[in-house]
Amino acid sequence: MNFPIKLKVKTKQKETKIISQSDSEIVLAVKSAPEKNKANLEVIKFLSKHFGFRIKIISGLKSKNKIISKEERSSQEPSFLSMK
Repeated sequence: MNFPIKLKVKTKQKETKIISQSDSEIVLAVKSAPEKNKANLEVIKFLSKHFGFRIKIISGLKSKNKIISKEERSSQEPSFLSMK
């Protein structure tokens, strides 16, 4: 899978899971509602665990259509910010 990737998020679902995945797009169901950044945080946490490295949302913070990428951790970033 090559990054960045298009991501379509369906909120307020029964469980958080990947509905479909291709080389260029992921459709993800999340339990959280799209309010107070809850769904975005759930997306980051779930996909970071799924891929085994941190991801970040680079576009679409207030949209169901997003673009995600690998997050390059700088050496100056405190280790407690790691989401592993």
